[in-house]
Amino acid sequence: MKFFSRADTHVPTEVPEDAPIAKWTYSQVLAAFAVSVGSMQIGYSLSYTSPALVSMRDFAITGFEVTPQMGMWIGSIMPLSALLGGITGGPSIEAFGRRTTIMCTALPFFIAWVLIWLAMNIPMVLVGRAICGFVVGIASLAFPVYLGETIHAEVRGGLGLMPTVFGNGGILVCYTAGMFLSWRNLALLGAIFPIPFVILMYLIPETPRYFISKGKIEKAQKSLQWLRDSMDITEELSNIEQIHQEAVERERVIVESTFTLLTKEGHRVPVLISLGLMFFQQMSGINAVIFYTVQIFLDAGSTIDENLSTMIIGLVNLIATFIAAVLIDRLGRKVLLYISAVSMIVTLTVLGGYFYAKSLGVNVVVIGWLPLLCLIVYVIGFSTGFGPIPWLMMGEILPAQIRGTAASIATVFNWMFTFIVTKTFQDLIDLLGTHGAFWVFASFVVIALFFVFFCVPETRGKTLEEIERRFTGPARRLSAIANIKPLPMTT
Repeated sequence: MKFFSRADTHVPTEVPEDAPIAKWTYSQVLAAFAVSVGSMQIGYSLSYTSPALVSMRDFAITGFEVTPQMGMWIGSIMPLSALLGGITGGPSIEAFGRRTTIMCTALPFFIAWVLIWLAMNIPMVLVGRAICGFVVGIASLAFPVYLGETIHAEVRGGLGLMPTVFGNGGILVCYTAGMFLSWRNLALLGAIFPIPFVILMYLIPETPRYFISKGKIEKAQKSLQWLRDSMDITEELSNIEQIHQEAVERERVIVESTFTLLTKEGHRVPVLISLGLMFFQQMSGINAVIFYTVQIFLDAGSTIDENLSTMIIGLVNLIATFIAAVLIDRLGRKVLLYISAVSMIVTLTVLGGYFYAKSLGVNVVVIGWLPLLCLIVYVIGFSTGFGPIPWLMMGEILPAQIRGTAASIATVFNWMFTFIVTKTFQDLIDLLGTHGAFWVFASFVVIALFFVFFCVPETRGKTLEEIERRFTGPARRLSAIANIKPLPMTT
């Protein structure tokens, strides 16, 4: 198996002689693979409306009318429901466990797709999309927490991006199937994914840190040994137990409100960084592109078939994430974020220029290939940086004492802006023109570039404890995710 090097910011990528190297154990790969199959459902759900809305707007196929505004609601109700799922996810992973919470998303996914498949009216479609969105919100929070607790720091970047790879694979499957299937059959295909997902999740254990937080030391030992295969786990297990005991002692003498915990010195900065990354991820306009890719190509008047173009975008999206998985533990998070931001700024600006020229009546037939090229580079840029890294870093930089609560807030924050972008995309086009909408997104990415440069730390090769000490100082040693005690949240 291939090894990823451990390295710190601004140093060569060669592995130092005294640096520990973690093996890619087959158990860790299986755990990441199982979670990633669930992520494939998320990608499929996110991209469903892009091909589905085209056939759904055909009254002869649907049997009910879908207006442009109702189409926007069908697309945007999923991220709105995911916002509520994000609120639920934090307490759920603490009360029921990471693995149990993840497994429990399979049945609602199945019910949601069957409901859409059988839909006889718009309300049935909306309810199905809402259920789907709710469990997407839970899963998008639980997946990185599970992987963060089970994967070695030295390979956390590579294996931690596997769910993103599979999520983009789900997008590609949806785009490709959408060339041949109507919206009903596309929903029926979506109902298949939960079956292998729940089987694979049954094969992997709960995380060791969760077991220790519940006082189940023997189960924690078995879980950690399973994840590390034949490796000696004595020191790692001892560290996890010690960190948990320190957290328990701290909780006995410190009683603080959720707001106080989130805003205290040492917690405030990582929370704001996580929220900032989530904000700029969505304000890059990615979900406007993913949800409405087919429509964008139709509006562009591209000389390349819109369905073929959409499938190419999905394929590029998948390949780009593989590239990110290979590079992230070599180049680091910040370098990939820089590359990502610059790529999106250039392509969004050029794409806006294309639509502006078209709006002026300029004959753009000779450059009809340009929208596809721009979106290919845009998707490559997003998928190598601002797509996966905010989720990966959410599980890395948030301090253990607040990680459950803060992760819920960051997830809710992300889905809130996903809803805003997808729901208002058509309104933004009506107000500023398509070119104006893309230029607005480009402006936000410019700000994101400066945000990364000045605010975002490099976490490559660092343990969770090392990352936390960067913000809280050497006196605080709470780095286990299992120590989170999220308080109930309200909307």
